[in-house]
Amino acid sequence: MKKFPEGFLWGAATASYQVEGDIENNDWAQAARERRVPVCGRACDHYNRYEEDFDIAKSLRHNAHRFSVEWSRIEPEEGKFNEDAMLHYRKVLEALRVRNITPLITLWHFTLPLWFSESGGFERKDSPEIFARYCAYVVSKLGDLCTNFSTINEPSVYGSNGWLRGSWPPFKRFALTDRVSITNSGRTFESKAHKGMEPLFLYFRVMKNLARAHNFAYREIKKLSLETNVNFVHHVIVFDANGNPLNKLKAAIANHFWTHVFMKRTKGHYDSIGLNYYFYTKFGDRRAWRKTDMDWNFAPERIYDALMMLKRYKKPIYIAEAGLADATDSGRAEYITKQVDAAWRAIQDGVDVRSHIYWSLLDNYEWALGFEKRFGLVAVDYSTLLRTVRPSAQVYKAICEQNGLE
Repeated sequence: MKKFPEGFLWGAATASYQVEGDIENNDWAQAARERRVPVCGRACDHYNRYEEDFDIAKSLRHNAHRFSVEWSRIEPEEGKFNEDAMLHYRKVLEALRVRNITPLITLWHFTLPLWFSESGGFERKDSPEIFARYCAYVVSKLGDLCTNFSTINEPSVYGSNGWLRGSWPPFKRFALTDRVSITNSGRTFESKAHKGMEPLFLYFRVMKNLARAHNFAYREIKKLSLETNVNFVHHVIVFDANGNPLNKLKAAIANHFWTHVFMKRTKGHYDSIGLNYYFYTKFGDRRAWRKTDMDWNFAPERIYDALMMLKRYKKPIYIAEAGLADATDSGRAEYITKQVDAAWRAIQDGVDVRSHIYWSLLDNYEWALGFEKRFGLVAVDYSTLLRTVRPSAQVYKAICEQNGLE
């Protein structure tokens, strides 16, 4: 039996805009009205059905749940906070508590209030201060019910999709991106981006502002509570190479800029590290990879490499997202099992892993790809909103119950 440490957190994740429904005052909703991305609409109606969804999570023996709060609900106008929105999220936390499910809150998961996005968003010089004020407010209202907060979800993904690829708001595309092989995250909308050289310089500005925003928020949250665990969630792409020295150099450079630059900019401002893992890519690789529905390499075991990459920072690591799109549910159980086994191996090799949070609890809105991709342990019929637990969820349930693998 491959047992995990006592108190290990097992669960799944959601994000506000992707599941809650009826959010109309953020940049993604505006982009949908402009026909630049698919309409999200009521999504899974999780805003109203969260107790039903948490009952499902509890039945699957999850003891943790990661979710995000929606900035545009909480601060619909600059500097004006909505107490009713905070009351709702307190009810969400209470619903988790009565089910003995530990909450992990993400303060910002990609979507921006319109007042912020339309005034420049993270291109704004004062964006770090604005973001820190928002984060401090949320923690001041929810900190008695949650001790684990992530400030930012996937800063590298946000910056690259918004300013290099142009497939996400604000749809700015670096001209030379056309020469690079791009992963599938919304190619349909790339042609609608504003293209040129300027987005590259804006990208660098945004990435620096995101790091400063996290650092500012970290300090403000710590003023409220030194005991609160604060991190950001980093999407680590594992770049590997064959024996060719040039390819090895390429991989080293790619890993440095994608993963390690942001880690170094935020040094001293995280108590743990949130890890999202989806991609393994090998320079000089001629292998014909099995693919997920996202056309990504089926490589769950390579989460080990991602964990070992982060080991150098000597902090506890929370696997905050890891999963695959699999409409037929034919590979999900295998994927989860191999991924969990790899996490166990990393623990044996000295990595302080504290959680495994699968993405996602529910099928949901996959950003510029709309609702076509199915990541959920639970299938959602979008016409009726009926939830159906997939067979793979039962395999994960056994892992959760046993706190390990046979």
